Order: sequence, then C-alpha cells, then structure tokens
Amino acid sequence: MAKAKQEAKTLKVTLVKSTIGRIQAHRACVSGLGLRRMHHTVEVLDTPANRGMINTVGYLLKVEA
Repeated sequence: MAKAKQEAKTLKVTLVKSTIGRIQAHRACVSGLGLRRMHHTVEVLDTPANRGMINTVGYLLKVEA
C-alpha cells in the first residue's frame, strides 16, 4: 500500500506588541517568523525551529492552532 501523505500542521502567529526597544535577538526571531508589522498575521509550519522562536518571543505574539 502507498503511504498516505500527511498534511503539514501550521500555526497562525500574530504580532500584537511592538519590537521597539527589544533586544536584537528577539527582533530577529520576529522577522524570522515572517512578521513585518503590528497586527500582521502569518501561518508558519509547526516545526521545532519555529516553536523555539515562538517560545522566545511569545510575550509579543498571539498564537492560534
């Protein structure tokens, strides 16, 4: 039997607080997630790398499954 393709799980991430005055590493995590401005929402793959960035700057974000 052929293996069924699994759908890649995604997370909706929204920037709800500004990156002004934050440390450079946290700004890099926000841009690494693809967020450009306040209230910008992107869908990212649910990978360990993305989870790590989300955990680092979770105080700036709103995350939905």
